[in-house]
Amino acid sequence: MTRNINPSPSTVNITHIAPQIIQTKFGDINGDGFFDTVFLMGTKTTESPLWRNVTLVVFYGQTRQFQQIALKQNVGYNPTIFLGDLTGDHIEDILVISDTGGSGGIINGEIFSSRNGTLLSIFDTESFNNKLTYSVNYLNNYKASVSSTNPKKRYILDLSYKGPDYLAEIYNKDGTLKQPIEGWVDPISGLYPVDYARDGTYQLLAYQEIAGRYHADGLGYVENILKWNGQEFVVDRQTVSIFGEDLA
Repeated sequence: MTRNINPSPSTVNITHIAPQIIQTKFGDINGDGFFDTVFLMGTKTTESPLWRNVTLVVFYGQTRQFQQIALKQNVGYNPTIFLGDLTGDHIEDILVISDTGGSGGIINGEIFSSRNGTLLSIFDTESFNNKLTYSVNYLNNYKASVSSTNPKKRYILDLSYKGPDYLAEIYNKDGTLKQPIEGWVDPISGLYPVDYARDGTYQLLAYQEIAGRYHADGLGYVENILKWNGQEFVVDRQTVSIFGEDLA
């Protein structure tokens, strides 16, 4: 399966630069018992660590044939491949991740899985981010709430560890807000395969940073564990982690 992506008019012309192999992995990605070679390829100018035209290339060990697959997001920093069973069918899937280079450390991630001998894209972070919606609101008495719609949960964060100077900018002396404040939750900034049950099937641990008044005003992270349900990846468990107070 190959997807064609039209280049942006603003994209620098780098057609004269030959593609390079970024990373190589070996594994059986279609369950035929033969090792396949998975390449991540792209083009990079000498002036920047940014990779463009990032492409997945598979050399099948049994048929000796190549397959080239364009990524939905084919520009990024530090592209990497992970091979492992993410869907529970005992066949290795392909996870490709790259950094966007934007604020918040946002990543691009895409998963490919063999279906009836065809390698298909079954997950990408851009589409999944649209399914994860949150609201962040500061509350009286040095608190903030983080609400998630998928799943429907609410978390209350204690902001008192931020210190008196921070709190004085936001709260009156009686603990009431000087004015309403809304924060936000970033798109996925970390996606890590974890075999929680140690059974050979990986789930995905996705991190999203919680921001307060501005991006550097971090309040913690939403952590979603994503699990394949037979059709798609869904949130299996969700938690919120907070930053700790530095002790003298």
